[in-house]
Amino acid sequence: MDRMQKEALVADMRQRLEASSLVVVARQTGLNVDEVTKLRREMRAANAEFKVLKNTLAQIAVKGTKLEGLTEMLVGPTTLAYSADPVAAAKALVTFANKNDKIQVVGACLNGQVLKQAEVKALATLPSLDELRSKLIAIISTPATKLAILLQEPGARVARVISAKSNG
Repeated sequence: MDRMQKEALVADMRQRLEASSLVVVARQTGLNVDEVTKLRREMRAANAEFKVLKNTLAQIAVKGTKLEGLTEMLVGPTTLAYSADPVAAAKALVTFANKNDKIQVVGACLNGQVLKQAEVKALATLPSLDELRSKLIAIISTPATKLAILLQEPGARVARVISAKSNG
């Protein structure tokens, strides 16, 4: 890869990483092509991305950004997982790492705040934005459903009394 290609790659990665609210750094050793493909699919399904990038290029990409705290984690065979959702990348990567010991979460950066491995794992246990939205909709719609049933009930009682009197 020549210098211009590297500069373009770094600029692209900087833009993608800055647009993400969460960037997770993981150490991977010995993942084969099938395992990497499976991980990429799981990340895509979670609306997250996974990138293997040379540490020097990754360090250049995060330099001068809110993600600069990741620099000290970029040692050895590392990978980056990132997403706009503050939980998606962590959840997908931690789930995969629990099934495969060839990849290990090192840390992350959440909106400029550096997280340690334990904090990333705790973040992965939180519900995603979509799950939170569905729970919120359920909470909001339940009282409305109960109210509709309650308002309908007096009329139904009168109808049952009239029906019982007319049959008996």
